[in-house]
Amino acid sequence: MPENTSARPDLRAVIEDNALQSVPSEQRQSGWKLFANTAGVGSTLVVLGVGAAVTFTAGTKWGLVVALIAAVFGSTIGWGVGRVCQVAGTSSTVTSRFFGLGSRGSAVASLVFAFMILGFLALENALLYYGTIFMFGWEPTTANKIGIYAVLTIAWIVLTTFGLGLVQKVSLLLTVLCGILFVVVTFVALDKSAVTLGDIWAYSPPDVGFTEITAALSIIAGIAGALALVGADFSRYARTSSDVKILAVGGAIVVNIVVVAIGTIVFQAGNLVVAEHLADPANADQAASQAGATIADKIAFMSSANPGAYFIVLSGFLGFLVMYAAQAKAQVLNTYSGSLALSNLSDALTGRSPGRLVMVVLGNVIALLAIWGDILDRINSFLGLLGILTTALCALMIADFFVVRRGSTGSIGRVEQFNWAGIIAMLGSSALAYWLQDSGRTNLGFLIALVLCPLVYVLLRSTVLPEGKGTRTVEASVALELAE
Repeated sequence: MPENTSARPDLRAVIEDNALQSVPSEQRQSGWKLFANTAGVGSTLVVLGVGAAVTFTAGTKWGLVVALIAAVFGSTIGWGVGRVCQVAGTSSTVTSRFFGLGSRGSAVASLVFAFMILGFLALENALLYYGTIFMFGWEPTTANKIGIYAVLTIAWIVLTTFGLGLVQKVSLLLTVLCGILFVVVTFVALDKSAVTLGDIWAYSPPDVGFTEITAALSIIAGIAGALALVGADFSRYARTSSDVKILAVGGAIVVNIVVVAIGTIVFQAGNLVVAEHLADPANADQAASQAGATIADKIAFMSSANPGAYFIVLSGFLGFLVMYAAQAKAQVLNTYSGSLALSNLSDALTGRSPGRLVMVVLGNVIALLAIWGDILDRINSFLGLLGILTTALCALMIADFFVVRRGSTGSIGRVEQFNWAGIIAMLGSSALAYWLQDSGRTNLGFLIALVLCPLVYVLLRSTVLPEGKGTRTVEASVALELAE
């Protein structure tokens, strides 16, 4: 594959941030320097809530086993797809032009990635909004919505515009701050609550079986697949395979084990504290602002749809800081990765891209539309479909690079506009997996996609749809720089 080796220090180059080009060798970095990105994007209130849901569903012991399985799964596919992007030097969606989907077919990858990352951008904006009005006792008026969402959107656009350098600085600072605050709030929750660590460890819902355990695994699989693709975007800046491993394994441990454990402790220990707060007549207005007919219903709502308010009840202004430290770093990373996906989408469909800055703005506009569409009410369906689509995309790219091309880019002289074998394998396996999961036949749709997609792809590629069948090809350099 061609490599962009020119140094372009001008402002336009900084903003574009190699969105549609291979990262030059002189801009490559160590895995430890990039690690704050994968750790930061996963240590959020959304993931804390998911972690708590995993252990509430399967019990603490089985929930942590599920978290460990997800960490192994996530780090494996994260290293695999990250390695492909590191070799290519391009973002995950641009890399899919060469491995799996074709130059024009990579629009499919961009749609999946944009659905994923802009969905999280919308979810986490909504959590910040609800937490903010809870903190200050404001009403959910149109004026407050416009004001808060406008400030948040402008902040993400400004912090994301100037490329990976600024993104990393913001992510590192807020990840460290967030880690410290998470620990503090964990101790606060335990100190204020009558629930002990022994009680949390012993917790198990009645009649836990295979269905509940696989349901818990399905909940966290969407996070694991999402982290793998986001990590791949940062892996394009990695120097070696070992650096990619640091990103993938370290991120998976933080997200699937550490954050799950913290979420479990905070939410289980904090439930009694929050229940007492809501039951206090002095807090009747705050209690009334949370959905649910009973205190138990309101706690369930807060833990999933308004965890910022949950943290505020536990530790006041400190909890408010936790909310913003956790969400802000992730929102910068989400906006950054979303702009890369949209840049590739425009370029793959039209052969032109208006620039990454435009895509940063467009990504935030799409997120605002998702909030308007009440994405918080659809979070479980969102995570279920997300796990299937991201897993299928990762598996496809890994199979093409490691199996079909045997880990080499040297044979890529021309690139298909549409890799029909990859498109059919990915969409077909995802559709079947989602149908089986949505119909209640299995909770493990992501696992079906993980196994089926590469099998179908390799079979099609070696039989009826070999390279070049049913499509035109272009030079590899043209495939990489369609917008130029």
